[in-house]
Parts: sequence; structure tokens; C-alpha cells
Amino acid sequence: MAELKELSPDLVRAGADLRVAVGRIARRLRQAHEVGDVTLSEVSVLARLDRDGPKTPAALAELERIRPQAMGATLSEMESRGLVRREPDTVDGRKVLVSVTAAGRKMLSERRSASAERITHALAEEFTAVERRKLLAVLPLLDRLAERL
Repeated sequence: MAELKELSPDLVRAGADLRVAVGRIARRLRQAHEVGDVTLSEVSVLARLDRDGPKTPAALAELERIRPQAMGATLSEMESRGLVRREPDTVDGRKVLVSVTAAGRKMLSERRSASAERITHALAEEFTAVERRKLLAVLPLLDRLAERL
């Protein structure tokens, strides 16, 4: 990876500006949810399990880029609320697989719907059709950036 001092000042500035903008969006969406609601970390785990299927806690920790102990605490909280379940791996009985429950899918759907609704209204009220197309065009790049971080 190139050193920051070797990168152009414009690229360094773009990185800093992008971090601030994405952080503000995430913070505003997070602030809209009630205390006691699922955290962003929990939503991320639920979304991954829903999309990719059951995973071991270790695999989830690696994919989410957090310490296994932190993932263990997150999964315990989610399990106590009925959002995920742990079951023995049928291939390797020494391992445990975590999967999303129906309640977890419902929570994920509700959370996605509320956040998506807020974003949709902001796009409809504050952005022109041309601006919306520009935002949609950059989504694959943002997704790729998220995977590389």
C-alpha cells in the first residue's frame, strides 16, 4: 500500500471528505432508531447471515473485522433476543454455526425499510433526477471500497 505522503493531496483530501460524508450518513441513520434497537454491528451480522447463510462465530468475526471476543458478545446479545441461533455444524460437530432466525429476518427487514424510507424521502425531496442518477452510478464503487477497507 502506498504511503499517504506519496499520494496526491487531492486524493488524500478525497479520502478524508469521503470518510466524513459516510460517517455523517451512518450517524444520522443510527440516530433515527430507538434506544435498545439493534446496533449497526448487529444489523451488519444479520445482513451477512441472511445473505450468505450460516457461519461460525470465528468466520463472522473475520468477515466483520472485529475480535472474536467482541463477536461472541454481539452474538450472545443477539441470541438472547432471538435474532440468531447457534447449532452444531453437521459436517464438523466441534464447530457451531450461527444462523439468522425468523425474528432476526423480521428485525432486519424493518430496519432496512425504515432506513431505506428515510434515504428515499431525502433523495426525492432534496435531489434532482440527474443527481439521483449520479448517486446510483457510484454505488458499485462505494460497495467495492467497503470490501477493500
